[in-house]
Amino acid sequence: THREVMKVSDGSLLGDPGRTPLSKKEGVKWQRPRLTRQALMRCCLVKWILSSAAPQGSDSSDSELELSTVRHQPEGLDQLQAQTKFTKKELQSLYRGFKNECPTGLVDEDTFKLIYSQFFPQGDATTYAHFLFNAFDADGNGAIRFEDFVVGLSILLRGTVHEKLKWAFNLYDINKDGYITKEEMLAIMKSIYDMMGRHTYPVLREDAPVEHVERFFQKMDRNQDGVVTIDEFLETCQKDENIMSSMQLFENVI
Repeated sequence: THREVMKVSDGSLLGDPGRTPLSKKEGVKWQRPRLTRQALMRCCLVKWILSSAAPQGSDSSDSELELSTVRHQPEGLDQLQAQTKFTKKELQSLYRGFKNECPTGLVDEDTFKLIYSQFFPQGDATTYAHFLFNAFDADGNGAIRFEDFVVGLSILLRGTVHEKLKWAFNLYDINKDGYITKEEMLAIMKSIYDMMGRHTYPVLREDAPVEHVERFFQKMDRNQDGVVTIDEFLETCQKDENIMSSMQLFENVI
């Protein structure tokens, strides 16, 4: 069960409850922050992976051996460690779970739909899972490799505000043409509301997503040309506290 998984003390992935959080200063480059318990409890994709990560010891030789026996072999852990904000131990735990869940080394869209329907049983997660999958599937080939998966997770869990916003822009830009239309933003919002279901608190009204998008779009479309560019998106989001807090709520459904 997930509860048992949370007790496993395999590596730093599960965090150390007695440890004070590291400084959030951008300048401190050499400190790699740990995945906090709080972030883990929120992130469905990490919970899914960790529930499969067998609680073995964190002997690196095991992991190196595993890396060589898998059909789709990821790049070296060192390279992934340089590309992400995860520690080697964390990458080993994530990889172990990923390999157990996806022996071929690739995740398809149906897997995303299954994950989110498990975590949001009260709603319909199909559409949101589809959009989220497409945001992870950088080359659009219908499958996500471990490398793409952890690079995306690293941005969502540990990226700078700028990196997270760029990732969110890519999610909202459904047809990947470099612009967000009101229809695209509404489609994403509706999919999140559908997934949360009607049993949320406070109870959501039927027209809530439309009002939500109307408000945001007016602010973001600064030159009123009917589309939002990446520059407009970044500038508005970083200046507007309401939008930033909404973005943090959005992180709860990753």
